Amino acid sequence: MTCEDETAELLRRAGHKMTPQRLLIVRALRHAEGHVSAAQIAEQVRAEFPFVDVSTVYRTLDVLKRLRLATSTDMGAGDVVFEWAPEDPHHHLVCSSCGHVEAIGHAYLEGLEAKVRCDFGFAPDMHHFAIFGLCRECQLAESTDADSA
Repeated sequence: MTCEDETAELLRRAGHKMTPQRLLIVRALRHAEGHVSAAQIAEQVRAEFPFVDVSTVYRTLDVLKRLRLATSTDMGAGDVVFEWAPEDPHHHLVCSSCGHVEAIGHAYLEGLEAKVRCDFGFAPDMHHFAIFGLCRECQLAESTDADSA
């Protein structure tokens, strides 16, 4: 069974049809290298199915997110980006100065998830998100700039 067949079966079991447009959207997201925007997915899908509207892409991405087949994250560039849900949750450190992105494992945040559940009775969605700050190089550059001022 292909990955598209597996996804189609999951969508059907959840009560959603696997239309040709959805199949192209799933394929574009599933085979993307890293994070992609809805506009990028729409552009790729339109190469084969010219009449797909970006709203169709967003609706399909919403379904995929609810089924935990896709994740979305604001990486600080202005657009929310999407990624096929990895087997294990992962997160990103995003430098607010140079834009460098570093992936980090979920183990760094497991304690936070448990503490939020315990302290607030809140079930956080800790599957995929970005933490903003300054990378080591930008911290050094800012420190050097402050020293020379």
